Amino acid sequence: MADIHSFESFAAVDGEGIRYAVFFTGCPLRCAYCHNPDTWHSSGKSMTAEEVFNKIKRYKPYFKNGGGVTFSGGEPLLNAEFINEIYPMLKSENIGYCIDTSGSVELNKNVRNAVGNADMIILDIKFYDSSEYKKYTGGDIKKPIAMGKYCAEKGKRLVLRTVIVPGINNTKADIEKYAQYVVENGLIFEKYELLPFHTMGFFKYENLNIENSLKGTPALDSGKLDRLQKHLNITLKSLEG
Repeated sequence: MADIHSFESFAAVDGEGIRYAVFFTGCPLRCAYCHNPDTWHSSGKSMTAEEVFNKIKRYKPYFKNGGGVTFSGGEPLLNAEFINEIYPMLKSENIGYCIDTSGSVELNKNVRNAVGNADMIILDIKFYDSSEYKKYTGGDIKKPIAMGKYCAEKGKRLVLRTVIVPGINNTKADIEKYAQYVVENGLIFEKYELLPFHTMGFFKYENLNIENSLKGTPALDSGKLDRLQKHLNITLKSLEG
């Protein structure tokens, strides 16, 4: 059994092709810029692997050109055992899965198996500095890097993502440090995407009576994001070349 927060059909930003996204509840981090604080605690609908699989397989006809399931959250790898339980069911229908993770869990046997059976891992690189990582997420910066290195060791397809927040990590100097960080740590990835901070989840903090430390912070301008993404691409090319 696992606590499921929600499902999203025809998800287009959580992996390749048309996706069916499964959002678990529960997360070990408390990111200041989280837009889904309602997934922090185990408060969703408790479902069996078979129940979730039956919802997924209805969308199989749409999983063409690389589509499939994306396990997200919250932190999906807190439910690695559940993912391993559903994997044979997905495999029987030739449905692949992607894991969208913060990498904030220990690499135990269940986690390694869940990662190993995935088609792709989307890994969130939140900060390049351990003190900033601790300050804004409450977590240990070593864990996502260990996850990234494990993906490299297993030849796993890896996509990196970083949320860019005005006033926190939105300068070209920050972007250069992110690029240096992932290259120096030996991460092997297909692409590195920057995502914009937005305020659409602010109402959830009010509804849940949770302090929003970034209240008043504006959403990131799309033009700014484009410029930073280009700078990241150029910096990575120069470092890897």
